[in-house]
Amino acid sequence: MVAPTLRWTTRDLTAMPDDGGWKRYEIIDGELYVTRAPHICHQNVSGNLQFELESWSRQTKLGKPVSTPGVIFSPYEAVIPDLVWVSNTRLENGLDESGHFIVAPELVIEVLSAGPQNIQRDTEIKLKLYSRYGVQEYWIVNWRLKTIEVYRRVAAQLERAATLGVGDLLTSPLLPEFAVAIAPLFEG
Repeated sequence: MVAPTLRWTTRDLTAMPDDGGWKRYEIIDGELYVTRAPHICHQNVSGNLQFELESWSRQTKLGKPVSTPGVIFSPYEAVIPDLVWVSNTRLENGLDESGHFIVAPELVIEVLSAGPQNIQRDTEIKLKLYSRYGVQEYWIVNWRLKTIEVYRRVAAQLERAATLGVGDLLTSPLLPEFAVAIAPLFEG
């Protein structure tokens, strides 16, 4: 006889202890992932990206970036990306009563944390998750290598469009006229 597999749900997350933000709890396909607070360099790059997206968004008024939002795709899939950008249209009808996204943001950004499990989660498991739920663009930022892998939706899935380095310019068809040099994103 095989014991049934435990599947975590978003309801289980409400019972997690409040540790002052030192741990991040996510569920993907019913599996619980717990990570620690990220490295300061991780946070620096995330903050620089948020600043650039915020500046562009204030000029265009097309949407806004949100840092570490809760995104609930289903009772068995709830994640906390490092940064998202969402259009005003999706933001208008895409939040639950607790202020969590219940629709896929157009752009999701994950900054890699150290460790093979963290890297696999962001580069493989979350890539599949975001692809399945309709994210239009996914950026995987490696602050150690100073690179950004850009995935864009082609038909029904996210496919790698580019790997950008410090000499490159970050642009996106989702964000008209958004253009940011990569090198300054990794400074500070």
